[in-house]
Amino acid sequence: MLELNSHPDVAARLKTYPAAYQKKLAYLRKLILATAKEIPAIKALEETLKWNEPAYLVKKGSTIRIDWKPKKPDQYAIYFKCTSKLVLTFRVVFGDKFNYEKNRAIIFKLEDVVPEKELKQCIAAALQYHSVKELPELGLKMV
Repeated sequence: MLELNSHPDVAARLKTYPAAYQKKLAYLRKLILATAKEIPAIKALEETLKWNEPAYLVKKGSTIRIDWKPKKPDQYAIYFKCTSKLVLTFRVVFGDKFNYEKNRAIIFKLEDVVPEKELKQCIAAALQYHSVKELPELGLKMV
């Protein structure tokens, strides 16, 4: 059973986004929580704010953030630690299945259909990063 430690500021922050993007970010949040629940080694997940963005942290994992930014109003994103191998590896394994922002994010447009299976693999790799970072392609497989 996953223990979710959610800071109350996260719910308040999620309500500040435009309505259409609130739904999209809620969906990303749901995928993060569902993926964490599917990994037996993860017992607790912390939901907090980092840089005023909803952030998800676990032991032996790499921080995941989600956000919509007024400077780029036509997109929303799931962010990964830019100094990790995560996004670079996602590019190798999944190619043009996603749109990327350098080595830090997977970007979605409002009308995009999110490739759920592949994104959950990316999320799982981040949540287990310190256990998978030495594996070829972080243990990811194109589905």
